[in-house]
Amino acid sequence: MSLSAAALTAEPAPFANDDLEANARRLAMKHSGDDALEILRAAIRQEFPGRIALVSSFGAESAVLLHLVAEVDKSTPVVFLETGKHFAQTISYRRKLADRLGLTAVRDIRPDDGALKARDPSGDLWKRDADACCTLRKVEPLAPALQEFDAWITGRKQFHGGGRINLPAFEAAPAHIKVNPLIRWSKADIDAYFKIHNLPAHPLTAQGYPSIGCWPCTHPAAGDDIRAGRWRGAAKTECGIHGQTV
Repeated sequence: MSLSAAALTAEPAPFANDDLEANARRLAMKHSGDDALEILRAAIRQEFPGRIALVSSFGAESAVLLHLVAEVDKSTPVVFLETGKHFAQTISYRRKLADRLGLTAVRDIRPDDGALKARDPSGDLWKRDADACCTLRKVEPLAPALQEFDAWITGRKQFHGGGRINLPAFEAAPAHIKVNPLIRWSKADIDAYFKIHNLPAHPLTAQGYPSIGCWPCTHPAAGDDIRAGRWRGAAKTECGIHGQTV
């Protein structure tokens, strides 16, 4: 399914004005002893039935969370931000993995054409301002894509470090609850899950890409920092979708 961000119009989430911080704390405590699959079952079936989506990059580790969500409900909406700057291997992997897992509601969300023409007519904004490029191609398209939901699922993990090191399983965003079922997973856990369930790897992992985003800002990397190849040489460590706007 391919949708333009500009075409996505929906009523605001009915709980947008509730005390999301308090709700997130309640859910984090309630499910503090749950494993990833239990957290997803609770979030998808009990806490936010019909009002939750998974946002996936279809990157190096994404197959694990996608597989877990498929175990709970294959019709769960999956939002893929099709920035127009992905590796060809990622686009192919997105199609093949969705088919393999039987996911029936993957949505390709694209930047607004008018905004692209006005702010990045030559397609090289990433060279001049990577933050502005991420805002244009990821943050802004994601906001309308999530309007119909009360919660969204992320694949963030504490071992990625930086601002992720103290992530809770449930956290508040300005208009949503974010669900982070894999926070306590290690790299070894991820690798073991791939092996046990015979999940296909992203083609670029064999070429030394431990974390995969848009091609201009993603490079091979080695060492302990799994995200070292993202925005190499810059202070930037996040694309912005986990900031204070969605």
